[in-house]
Formats: sequence, structure tokens, C-alpha cells
Amino acid sequence: MEASILEMGRVHLARDGAAALSLRAVARDLGVASSAVYRYVDSRDELLTRLIIDAFTALGDAVDAALAESHDPMERFTVIAVTVRGWALAHPHLYALIYGSPVPGYKAPGERTIEPGTRVVMRLLEDLADLAARPDGPEFPASEHTAAGRALETLLADPAVAAYDIPPALLSRGLAAWNLVLGAITAEIFGQYGPGFVSDPEAHFSAIVTLADGLVLGS
Repeated sequence: MEASILEMGRVHLARDGAAALSLRAVARDLGVASSAVYRYVDSRDELLTRLIIDAFTALGDAVDAALAESHDPMERFTVIAVTVRGWALAHPHLYALIYGSPVPGYKAPGERTIEPGTRVVMRLLEDLADLAARPDGPEFPASEHTAAGRALETLLADPAVAAYDIPPALLSRGLAAWNLVLGAITAEIFGQYGPGFVSDPEAHFSAIVTLADGLVLGS
């Protein structure tokens, strides 16, 4: 029954969007009384939380599987970017749930959503740490490290991030590169470019990833 509720919840996400999600509507489409659904999921917010966790987990699993045979840090960055875009194109309603506008009246419980929600970012941090440890890794001016250190002071002090020992400038550039990639995916998924503006989405995204690579490498 829980699996059926979640699956119907995903159907409603795709059809109506997260803001319109309703347990009563889910129960109606499952052909059961609302009370039967409330025994398994006690509120709309709980259903949203479970759907968010499932979406982040599915995305994280897809990225982990794609990275299984990849070892070079910059190659892995490209693999992550391409995998996230592919997953988003296959599941636009789930991408919208976890990377789109906040759902009115809903606040995700961090103690349940932060860990699955940061899986992909943690893989990116692993790549940046590996890149920094290479003898031929990118180097940036001391002034850039100082500026990045001030801007990212809180993030750099987070034990989960500090454990990777990533130089501030590289972390700043890595985050900028990732935001560039996510921005391109979001624009494509939500149609923000407008109809026909990008004639070859694959080539355009490849160019974005190349730009992101150059940002991280300082080239």
C-alpha cells in the first residue's frame, strides 16, 4: 500500500505539480477511502517528504552507477553532469520537485532530506579533493583563495566539507561550475530558453560542461 501511494503521488506530481498534491486525490485515484491512505502517510507534507527522499535517492543511485568505471576527476565531473541531465529529462516532474521552486506551505525536514539531497554534491567534493591532490592539479592566486575563504567561511567550517580539505578557490570554482551545469539543466527542463532557441540541446549542454571544466581547471 505504501508503494502504491508513492507511485500514485508521482503520477499526481507529473500531472498536477507538487503544489496541488492531495492525499484525498491520491486515495480517490487508488480507489480507497482517505482513512486508508492516512494510516500509511499521515499528511500531504509527509508524502512530499517521502517523494523528495525517493527522488534524491534515485538520482544518487543513477550517478553512483554511472561513476562505477570512471576514475579521472574531470571525467567524473562530466559523467555526473551528463547523468543528472539524463535523469532530469527522463523524470522532469521529480527534477522539478527537488530542484524547482519551493512548494508553498511546505518545509522539508532537514534531518531526513539533507543526507540523500547532498549525495551528488558529495561526489563532486570527492572529485575536487582528488583534483587538488594531483601533482598537476590546478593552482590559483593566493588572493583568490583569500577571497573565496571569506565568501565560503561557513561552508569551509562545516565538518562534512572540511574533511575533504579542498582549497578555497577550487571549492568556489567547483560550486560555480556545478551551478552553471544545474542552471543549464533547469533552463532546458523548464523551457526557459524558449521554443526553438537552442537547435541542438545535446551540443549546447556539451559546450556548457566544457565551460564548467575550464572554470574548475583555470583554463
